[in-house]
Amino acid sequence: MKTTYRAMQVTHPGTLELVERQTPVPDAGEVLIEVEACGVCGADAADIEGADPALQPPRVPGHEVVGRIAVLGAGVPSIWKTGQRVGVGRLGGHCNECAQCRQGRFQLCQNQPFVGSTRDGGYAEMMLARHTGLVSIPDELDAEEAAPILCAGLATFNALKKSGAQAGDTVAVLGIGGLGHMALQYARRMGFKVVAVGRGHDIAEDALALGAYLYLDLEQGDAAARLQGMGAAGRARGRQGSAAHPGRPSGRRRTRCAGFDYRHALREREDAEFQRACGRASKDRGHAAGACP
Repeated sequence: MKTTYRAMQVTHPGTLELVERQTPVPDAGEVLIEVEACGVCGADAADIEGADPALQPPRVPGHEVVGRIAVLGAGVPSIWKTGQRVGVGRLGGHCNECAQCRQGRFQLCQNQPFVGSTRDGGYAEMMLARHTGLVSIPDELDAEEAAPILCAGLATFNALKKSGAQAGDTVAVLGIGGLGHMALQYARRMGFKVVAVGRGHDIAEDALALGAYLYLDLEQGDAAARLQGMGAAGRARGRQGSAAHPGRPSGRRRTRCAGFDYRHALREREDAEFQRACGRASKDRGHAAGACP
């Protein structure tokens, strides 16, 4: 194994610098990963711009990581093997000791690092990770395609899963961007009747190809009224990973609305239409598991 590796570190807020570091040795419960790919997330910009200039060594961003285990630390369970393909998302691994962990709410662990923010991430050839933060990645998936699933994919999947919608229900996805295009695919394969809601006709063909049976253009007519006509029952929202639990169904037909906007670019008019279309809003209940804080 190489004694050094290359990494992109935030030397100054807003500035990435290519450096060479000494290859670290994993502590107990950790593994050393040889990185194959790391996705670029909107939260990375905040990590880079808001980095602590006094931190030494400077932080390495990136939290959509796919690679292979190079070295196992002491006490790592036998399910993880050297050479095994793994992934790491934003949540860097729960402690199994705090009150939240003891209740099985691992995504709310009080001692969990945020990869790329409170510990080094995947903008590097090598990185350390807790074994509790690992997921197994099939060899059939390309690293470049698998990496975004570890953040954007988790955020959208969890929002849909927790929305209360059942197979056959109508689910509206607002915002067909970095998260929304994944939500369309998940929703279709969950058996939902998927309506894509976006701005502009240029994305209509892609939205239909990804799984939507109908595309509503916010610039052409009252999309909210059309959704209301399909039946309204509450909403589930995911903006940068937040998920809400919808209200109880009213009537026989049900519509669930999930809004995903990768760059927080929703305009006030669209947000108002979204809320009106979904009828009754419910308060966010915290971040979905694996989502960006």
